[in-house]
Amino acid sequence: MIDNIREICNVAWSDIRFMRHTLVSVLIMSLMSPILYLLAFGYGLGAGQTMEGVSYVAFIIPGIVALTALSASFSSVSTRMNVQRLYYHNFDEMMLCPLRFSSIAIGKAMLGIIRGLLSCSIIFILGFALTYNTDTPLHFNIELVITLLASCFAFSMLGETAAFLAKSHQSMSTFSTLIILPMTFLCGTFFSVASMPEWFQAILYVMPLTYSSTLMRESALGLGFSWPFLIILIAFGIALLAVNIYLMRSRRI
Repeated sequence: MIDNIREICNVAWSDIRFMRHTLVSVLIMSLMSPILYLLAFGYGLGAGQTMEGVSYVAFIIPGIVALTALSASFSSVSTRMNVQRLYYHNFDEMMLCPLRFSSIAIGKAMLGIIRGLLSCSIIFILGFALTYNTDTPLHFNIELVITLLASCFAFSMLGETAAFLAKSHQSMSTFSTLIILPMTFLCGTFFSVASMPEWFQAILYVMPLTYSSTLMRESALGLGFSWPFLIILIAFGIALLAVNIYLMRSRRI
């Protein structure tokens, strides 16, 4: 166990040092889209409206936090690994080191997990300040923390899988257009999934962001907590971890 942790830290160290030197620009880029979504949807289109019995601003902020976890975790891991694999080829050198595949997979995902946690924390603090004196203030609790960690882990693993499968930057753009973009707008971030037709809800519940948005909203607004959804979200991350280990072991990267 200690050896695994040591290997994970060694793999993640270079990426964390890279993030440290670009932290300000990374955070600015990570926060720009969520803030624009909040202004455009929360205070623009949804001003004065309610959703599921709460103000639309309070409803949308947890969804934006989940969306921030997706965008920050996925993009940081997929972009950096794509460059390392296709241009610098230093990922091939790492594969030659006596490291466990699981340690490589988790270590490379740590960049996305840390960046996702930082970006989501800032968005949540902003949302907490905006709703503090309203009828539906946001709540900070252990369920929210667990959901945030599980979300960042799952989305970082998704970014890793995309980076392994991509053969070029164009392939990564195609993946983002076909997978990430639909999740951004359809997985309960800006509206209730229950408002969609039942057959379409079944499709949405195949996507991990749906579970993340639901859990974030339930915990932040004090609407209960769907523990089975959390188990499913964690299962998404573990399944993607297994896929990434398989891709490395079979040298299909």
